[in-house]
Amino acid sequence: MLDGLEEERSSCSSESSGGGSAASSPEDSEEDESHPPAPSLTLIKTNGQLYTYPDGKAGMATCEMCGMVGVRDAFYSKTKRFCSVSCSRSYSSNSKKASILARLQGKPPTKKAKVLQKQPLMTKLAAYAQHQASQQSAVKKITVEVFDWGRYLGDGDVAGAPVSCFKHVPMGKSWGDISEGVRVEVPNTDSALPMKVYWIAGIIKLAGFKALMRYEGFDSDSTRDFWLNLCVPDIHPVGWCAAGGKPLVPPQTILHRFTNWKTFLIKRLTGSKTLPPDFPSKVQDSMQVPFKKQMRVEVVDKTHLCRTRVALVEQVIGGRLRLVYEECDDGSDDFWCHMYSPLIHSIGWSRSIGHRFKRSDVSKKLSVQTDAPGQLFAKVKEVDQSGSWFEDGMKLEAIDPLNLSAICTATVRKVLADGYLMIGIDGSEAADGSDWFCYHSTSPSIFPAGFCEINDIELTPPRGYSSLPFRWFEYLKESRSVAAPVNLFNKDVPDHGFRPGMKLEAVDLMEPRLVCVATVTRIVHRLLRIHFDGWEDEYDQWVDCESPDLYPVGWCQLTGYQLQPPAKVMWSDETKIELFGHNSTNRACLEEEE
Repeated sequence: MLDGLEEERSSCSSESSGGGSAASSPEDSEEDESHPPAPSLTLIKTNGQLYTYPDGKAGMATCEMCGMVGVRDAFYSKTKRFCSVSCSRSYSSNSKKASILARLQGKPPTKKAKVLQKQPLMTKLAAYAQHQASQQSAVKKITVEVFDWGRYLGDGDVAGAPVSCFKHVPMGKSWGDISEGVRVEVPNTDSALPMKVYWIAGIIKLAGFKALMRYEGFDSDSTRDFWLNLCVPDIHPVGWCAAGGKPLVPPQTILHRFTNWKTFLIKRLTGSKTLPPDFPSKVQDSMQVPFKKQMRVEVVDKTHLCRTRVALVEQVIGGRLRLVYEECDDGSDDFWCHMYSPLIHSIGWSRSIGHRFKRSDVSKKLSVQTDAPGQLFAKVKEVDQSGSWFEDGMKLEAIDPLNLSAICTATVRKVLADGYLMIGIDGSEAADGSDWFCYHSTSPSIFPAGFCEINDIELTPPRGYSSLPFRWFEYLKESRSVAAPVNLFNKDVPDHGFRPGMKLEAVDLMEPRLVCVATVTRIVHRLLRIHFDGWEDEYDQWVDCESPDLYPVGWCQLTGYQLQPPAKVMWSDETKIELFGHNSTNRACLEEEE
């Protein structure tokens, strides 16, 4: 909170950019009226801390040797003219009147100023100019289309799911009071200076990690609004520039609007909020992932869902793991999932609960390979199976793992230990049960009979079932079975914060290496209907609100994961299925193999 903002009095007088020496020649001390000087800076005291703001003359200084702007008290010599001992010693008598700041302000060079061409700043400026030229040249040669969330979100009319909805992402549990109105220091892209400068901006709208920003001083003018990821390295709490000696300069567009920037900022910042001082370090700490390459885990066999296999962690990006099955020599047989996915477990998990497991042909693990510790995996709720419990043959409703847009009639095929169940989709099961899948009894992906009818969701009946419309009472009677008791299912509904229409980044669970631009289209208790932007509704997926496969806007940018943009060209159904492996074709292919 930036309360108690007051100006810090200073008895120090600032020096002119030309050095102000009595021995200065008329040529050296001339000012060019056609190039007004950049606003000077002043110290302002906030909560006992000194911060630097424009339009005052105290508190900041510019090194007359290298041109660096910094806190005056940290400078060397009695006159505070140099940022370091090295600059003080290197300053030659025939160049002291040619201030670097005067050059940056557009003043004409003098004969004596030519000496500075051999100095470090000129080398830096030349390198900067060369870098800019090379960057522009590279852009002309190669044009790569990158999805821009800012353009997609527009002026903020489209909502993004808040970071606090995603407890498994960086800062998900400590997003705190970051909200509209918070002020931060960000790079000033509206500056005529050839060096990197900063200015204060306020959050207008939040969408995940992204924030619609507006520079202070633009008021209701939204023409220069811009989107930024709040967790990238170049976003700082107010006061960071002063602490690090970074230049804080108003945008060129509004430079004329105020004659006294000090008074303006004191008025604007009093009582406002900024990021916590430790926010950047918290972001970095929250991005640490405990899983490492070559760790061994048990993961579902993607070709036979009823069993697990040993796999090695080959790649880790933002908590997402690329696992390669142990028998694969070339690394092509892989599987992507999040480290908190219910599909991965510690070595020995399958044996402990009675789950089917494919033994590896690899007889000895390498010295660099280690079994991932059990505490790294997601924990499930302990259940009491001693009383009334699930039994083989009981009926229920379940999300089909091979067609996540459908909730189907299903059957408990086998009761395992620790609350786990093997489930089969009625009418679509393989003869040997190779497409049974394991859900925990507390899983949000299984429901009691009648759930879909109560919540106006289309229930997929068994394949070939002719007594339509489907009625559970008749189906149970015909199949001579009973429904699993309602009290055995998970009825917890957290205050998740999702709303229909919110944008996010979501894994396409039918092709789990892909993270796509998506929208929440419907919410049923804790169940979310996820629509992939640009695709037909038939590719929607039902996902739990606490699924580790959902991410806020900007997650891919933050972690370096590739984001799939909305589809622009609709392919034929055959092409879509071949490339993305969606829907019922998966099951048909699996049954053909059987």
